[in-house]
Amino acid sequence: MKSPIKTTLAVVTALVALAPAGGTSYAKDQPDDTSSSVRTGPAADYPVVIGEPYVIDGVTYTPIDTMNYDQVGYVTEDAPGASGITGAHRILPLPSYVEVTSLDSGRTILVRLERRGPMTGDGLVALSAPTLAQLGVVAGAPIRMRRVNPPEDHRADLRAGNEAPLRMDTPAGLLEVLRRRLPEQGAAPLGDPRQAMVSGKEPTESIVMAIDPTSEAVMTSERTEPEDVEQAAVAAPMTPGVELAEAGEGAAEPAQPSSPPTAEGGYVVQLGAFAIRANAEKLAREVDGSIATSGRFSLVRVGPFTSRGQAEQALAKLRARGYSDALIHSLD
Repeated sequence: MKSPIKTTLAVVTALVALAPAGGTSYAKDQPDDTSSSVRTGPAADYPVVIGEPYVIDGVTYTPIDTMNYDQVGYVTEDAPGASGITGAHRILPLPSYVEVTSLDSGRTILVRLERRGPMTGDGLVALSAPTLAQLGVVAGAPIRMRRVNPPEDHRADLRAGNEAPLRMDTPAGLLEVLRRRLPEQGAAPLGDPRQAMVSGKEPTESIVMAIDPTSEAVMTSERTEPEDVEQAAVAAPMTPGVELAEAGEGAAEPAQPSSPPTAEGGYVVQLGAFAIRANAEKLAREVDGSIATSGRFSLVRVGPFTSRGQAEQALAKLRARGYSDALIHSLD
């Protein structure tokens, strides 16, 4: 008869023999797998960190979670070692996603903001070396930066350290307008002077005038991402025709916009909604469009068209002219 002690030792020996080499590998490897998933999955965007106010070069910066952040300024290079298509910003939440546009070429890329900075100078954003390379600029180049809400697959690209697909290039006419908004140094908000306070500085009269105090207009609100809404500072003068009118070229008095579309057509192409009717009239003249009223807004439209196919053809032509925010609107 076997001893109870020998029997117990035999059972333990058999269990050890059946165990995987290296012990309980599942328990050991699982945390690493989970960590990798967190770094590259949607959970890596949460929690969003805002932080307390802090001071750089005597200026107090107060981080804030604002969706309508849209400014022009100058880029600087991030600290050595910064990798991926990433950047550093002084007040936007971390992480945030922004579109950065070169005001020299119109090239626009998606960037993930992961750090605070720049910690010296007055650059609008500090970008990693790979990000500068994708944008095709060097430190000191003029840029536009606006916060956006990109699709999850594009976020995943950036979280994995890869480039996201390029955004649509900014039209030449709009680039010219944006370059006129550039200050000699520092940055300036587009459309809403309160952004200057968000950045730590009170808006001066020159900043407000550069933005255009009549810019109460907002582009059509039918887009799916509210932070993608263009500010009024660039709403009206998006085409060369409008810019020529602003410059005073051409002595002829422009024709007045036509009457609103009638019910005989089922579709129109809507270019914008303006709180100031004069801005709507200027745009309507340029596109030979009409103005409809919705509450306190004046809607600039082209049409009507009896079929969606006709409206799509008109939409393609308008977008080719620089009206990238134009949309088809049903009159039903």
